[in-house]
Amino acid sequence: MSDSTPSPASPLSLDERPALVLIDLQQGILGLPTAPHPSASVLKNATRLADAFRAKGLPVVRVRVTWSPDGGDLPVSRAATPGLTQAPPAAFAAFPDELGPLGDDIVITKRHWGAFTGTELDLQLRRRGVTQIVLCGISTSIGVESTARSAFELSYHLLVVEDATTDTDAAAHEHTFGKIYPRIAELGSTDEVLGLLA
Repeated sequence: MSDSTPSPASPLSLDERPALVLIDLQQGILGLPTAPHPSASVLKNATRLADAFRAKGLPVVRVRVTWSPDGGDLPVSRAATPGLTQAPPAAFAAFPDELGPLGDDIVITKRHWGAFTGTELDLQLRRRGVTQIVLCGISTSIGVESTARSAFELSYHLLVVEDATTDTDAAAHEHTFGKIYPRIAELGSTDEVLGLLA
C-alpha cells in the first residue's frame, strides 16, 4: 500500500544563472489597495532583491503594463467583468524611484496580463543564459500568475517570492499561493533568496 503522506519540500535553490523578474511594480499599480501585503512592503522587498541581483551581475527585469494613448492595443474580450476601456495616462507606467536608476535592467513592456505574451522576454532571458526566474510583483493572481504559468510551460525553473508579491484580493493571493504555485514553482521569502545569493 502506498504512503499518501506528502514528502517534505526540498530546500530552495538557485541555478547558476537566475534572473529576477519584477511584475508591474509601477506607479499606477503600486497605488492600488493590496492584500495581504501592502504595496510599500512589496516594493521594499523587491528593491532589496534587485540590489542583490545587480551586485552579483545577474539580470534584473522590470516588467510594466501600458497601452497606446488611443487604447487601440487594449485587450479585447467578452467577459463577465470587463477590463479597461481606455488607456491610463503615461504616468501609470512610470517606475518608482525606489527601484533605483534603470542602469542595465531589462525593461519589458506588455499589453496583456502575462509578461511573455507578445513580448521579447523569453528571447532576452535565453540570450543571457537564464535557466531560472525569481518572480515577484503585483498582482499575485493576474500578472504574476500568468507569467509564472508561461515560465513553467517554457521550462524555466521558477521561484516565487511570497513577501515580495501581493494582490488586490487577499483570497485570490491565498488561492494562488496555496493551489497553483506549489505545482509549478518553489516558494520562498525575500530573506531566503538573499541568503542563497550570499
